[in-house]
Parts: sequence; C-alpha cells; structure tokens
Amino acid sequence: MIQVFNDPIQTEEELRELIGESSVSVKNKVIPHLDGHCRDFISKSPFLLVSSSNREGECDVSPRGDAPGFVRVMDGDHLAIPERPGNRRADTMRNILENPNIGLIFIIPGLEETLRINGEACLFKDQQILESMAFRGKIPKLALGVKVKECYVHCAKAFKRSSLWDRSDWPRKEDLPYVPKMLADHIQLEGVTPEKVEKNLAEGYKTRLY
Repeated sequence: MIQVFNDPIQTEEELRELIGESSVSVKNKVIPHLDGHCRDFISKSPFLLVSSSNREGECDVSPRGDAPGFVRVMDGDHLAIPERPGNRRADTMRNILENPNIGLIFIIPGLEETLRINGEACLFKDQQILESMAFRGKIPKLALGVKVKECYVHCAKAFKRSSLWDRSDWPRKEDLPYVPKMLADHIQLEGVTPEKVEKNLAEGYKTRLY
C-alpha cells in the first residue's frame, strides 16, 4: 500500500459501491477478433500506445508511430507491428520476452474514440513479413506479433475532457517544456549540454527514423 494516500480502496466490492456496474452495452462491445470495423480503424491509424510488463508485473507504456496502416493485419486474429530504430532500451521487447501479455491503444488524429486491443505478443524476424513492412528502402530487423484476444472501442470522454484535438486549447510553443534542457539535466554527464542534446535530437530525427 502506498502510505502517502489515505482511505485506500482495497476490494472490487468497495470500488463498485463508488462507481457502479457497467452496462450490458459496455460488456457486449468487447469482441475476440479483428472484424471489418477494427481492420478499417487500424488501417487509418498512424499512432498507437503499447503497454507491457515484465515477469514481476512492472509496467511500461511505449508509443509507436508511422504512416497510417503501418500495423499489418495478418488475419482476423493476428497483427504485426514493425520495430523501427529507437534508443535501444528495448523496454517493450524485453518485457515481451518475459511476459507475452500486451495492451494496445490505436489513435486516429481528429477522432476522439480509440480502439483498444489486448492479447498475447511475441517477437519475430520472418523476412517475408518484414520486407512487406519496409519504408524508404529500410527493412525492420524484427517486429512484434500479436494474437488478439479482446478488441473494443474506447469512448471519447478523455479526449473531450483534455481537448486534445482542439488547437485553440494547445499551449503556446514558448510555454512548452524545453526537452533538450530536461534531458541534459536528467543525463548528468560532463559535456552533455542542452545545445548538444538539441543538435543530436535534430540529427536523429532527420537521419535515423528508419
């Protein structure tokens, strides 16, 4: 129990007393496969969030993004996500090697509803599939394979509350966090300055996306 928070809720019975039960419609909207609606949604999505955890249950959420349709629907039960070059921490991939359970949220710009998929994941290097996911002549070295267990639409309330797609509510550029400074302070290595971090980020975004 986290000691800083008082009056903890410890059972589902306590939780249900506060929030109530979900409706029949909410329970019924979960399907165990990728139907035509899910396939269409995925084909239009350029961005998703991948949730995974290791064998101890320690969790991680990682973004994936590319041109719409970059996630390949193999059939009604399986999809493949190309692994593009990153920072080599490999948090998601290391977790999958220990615990195959995975959660995905697909997002389409301007659409406030999202598509959630839960399933079982693996890492694979099937060359034929990898070649089909090449971009700008670069073939991914590996991909995440997902066996779908649950699919369902998540309502738009979070996006409406946050006004995420409403540009009039976006902060001014000068009010945004200065990420190079943030990274330099976190890295804490001699010679790593915000200016050097900004230069390295710009170079990486330009030359190492694929």
